[in-house]
Amino acid sequence: MLDRLPPGAKVLIIRLRSLGDCVLTTPAIHILKQTRPDLRLAVMVEDRFADVFRGNPDVNAVLTPHPAAAAIWSPKLTINLHGGTRSVWLTLASLAGKRAGFGHFTAQAAYNIRIPRAQEILGEERKVHTAEHLASAMFYLGAPRMEIPRARLFAPKTPGDRPYAVIHALASAPEKAWPAERFLEIARSLKHLEPVFVGGPGDDLSPFAEFRTVRNTSVLDSMVLIQSANLFIGNDSGPAHMAAAFGVPLVVLFGESDPVIWAPWRATAQSLVANGPMGGIAVPQVERAIEALGVAA
Repeated sequence: MLDRLPPGAKVLIIRLRSLGDCVLTTPAIHILKQTRPDLRLAVMVEDRFADVFRGNPDVNAVLTPHPAAAAIWSPKLTINLHGGTRSVWLTLASLAGKRAGFGHFTAQAAYNIRIPRAQEILGEERKVHTAEHLASAMFYLGAPRMEIPRARLFAPKTPGDRPYAVIHALASAPEKAWPAERFLEIARSLKHLEPVFVGGPGDDLSPFAEFRTVRNTSVLDSMVLIQSANLFIGNDSGPAHMAAAFGVPLVVLFGESDPVIWAPWRATAQSLVANGPMGGIAVPQVERAIEALGVAA
């Protein structure tokens, strides 16, 4: 498919949300751009996640998810990496001659290029990481097989006055969060790094008030803070994938989600798995994981 696109053709990639998925889409975009540097790539994403793609030299435009925006971009190829009902309508609204989506997506009639399972593309019958799953679409479309790179994020670098560790003690659901008092134990044990607890605009950080807390109002704010950190500690979440993208050493705690699929991609990381309720991970395990990273914490 890719070698049949005319020089300078426009491509639309639909990736509406969420934070971790958006971050892990950037390796696939880089593979596409490496294969055809002349293509003009647009990413259609919800406004709250747009900063993931802004400033990325692989991306020529970041579009608001609206049918008119898809049509105005006028792509030759639309690649739907989201798969929900809304993304199907946006795919059709793009009026692209070639419309690609994974074979397990609903509304298969919307696509004239149906991407098979990642395992079939990669030739390996095993669980695949999300980054591999998304990159496999580019291989199927004609990109040569290559090593899937680390996620790519771009933000201004503003080092703090002293070394610090970012701690993300919250999660999208209570069952994904390690107990707050255990995060506090870890924070108190840090000798060389200032603990900085982070959360979103609506998150309650009052349990961590004895330390510096930062409620970021945008993804860009989070990126600026995380990329200059010396260490990241947190639950399986979007901020953990951001830390991995910036090459920050990190410890990630997993509950129900599968680290084979969601572990930090190509990062200096320690993944701890609860194998049940998150309380199953003990404080000494996290302390040993930090030590294993070789960070002067």
